[in-house]
Amino acid sequence: MRVEILSEDRSGGVVLERLTNCILREFTKEYTCFLRPHRGCGYWPDHPDEKPAPFAAGLLELLPAKLRAYEKVYAGTDTIVIVCIDSDDKDPEELMKRLKETCRKYAQNLATVIAISVEEMESWILADKNAILLAYPDADMDKLAEYEQDSICGTWEVLCDVLLREQSPRVRRIGYPAVGQYKATWAEKISKYMLPGNNVSPSFKKFELALSGAVRQVLDA
Repeated sequence: MRVEILSEDRSGGVVLERLTNCILREFTKEYTCFLRPHRGCGYWPDHPDEKPAPFAAGLLELLPAKLRAYEKVYAGTDTIVIVCIDSDDKDPEELMKRLKETCRKYAQNLATVIAISVEEMESWILADKNAILLAYPDADMDKLAEYEQDSICGTWEVLCDVLLREQSPRVRRIGYPAVGQYKATWAEKISKYMLPGNNVSPSFKKFELALSGAVRQVLDA
């Protein structure tokens, strides 16, 4: 089995890749997993049936073309394509609907799975208390207890508060690209300890269910 993960960036992709591997190993050891990070979410292309615009680098901008390529090369094989995206300020249900329509249109003969983390991928990290404590034993668990899972609240900022405590305001002020490096470090360290069974994020559970169903379908084909 071949699994292709299309993610917005590397930090979010690392989290998804490790959780995906945990799920896949419940069904089979015969698979290869490839992470394809992009330069952010990007925007829906104005002309999705055409070649991407020059210098297009965002996930949404390249998605129709990439799905067409996967369909051409891997249709009819035991391949699963995972599309991973943050909902940010978008309605998760509307985003899911459009992504499903796009996958059906451009990769109708492939198994596709959509992973939408509500607001940001940090919501899935915050959903695994045990992993946070193992990676950061001094994390502020009282602050974590105040977080409402999968809420729209500035998710990465909450994680920053939990992990860095009194240093958090300074990091939040410096902005990008430095913040991006912090997020990548947090994702790398915490995801090593993340387990699907410990994750209480409803949006993750939807992904876990969808991926499990796709794996069964591919293995039974």
